[in-house]
Amino acid sequence: MEALRNRGLTALRLILAFTLLSTTLHYAHNVIRAADYPQIEGIPVGVAATLVVVAYVLFTAFGVAGYRDYLRGRYWRALAFLVVYSLSGLASLGHFLVAVPRIPAFWFATIYTDTASALALWVFVTWAAAKLNRVTASPVHT
Repeated sequence: MEALRNRGLTALRLILAFTLLSTTLHYAHNVIRAADYPQIEGIPVGVAATLVVVAYVLFTAFGVAGYRDYLRGRYWRALAFLVVYSLSGLASLGHFLVAVPRIPAFWFATIYTDTASALALWVFVTWAAAKLNRVTASPVHT
């Protein structure tokens, strides 16, 4: 548990800061310039932008809940929330299901930084879960 409190907390803070920066930039651009992104037929641009705002708020709430529970030592619950939060980064790849966005390179790159942050969060969750599941073998006495 000590590793989770010390090394784990520092790593989590760095990953969450990167994730928050990346998703805030990407989702904000997605709302402000919604018409520049591939559209799903039948969904007006305003509705799509509103859905992005709602998704951002919900995903971020899961991230905050995960961080809060991690600080309180509720590790399994925290990890579950953090996995849900990671979906905010993976969801950015959804643009490619419709078409390739025709946006400036910087904003295009945020699709990939979102994905990288999601993967970093998964690596962290896997590491933390492994630490929680570690079974200490007692020495065999003969």
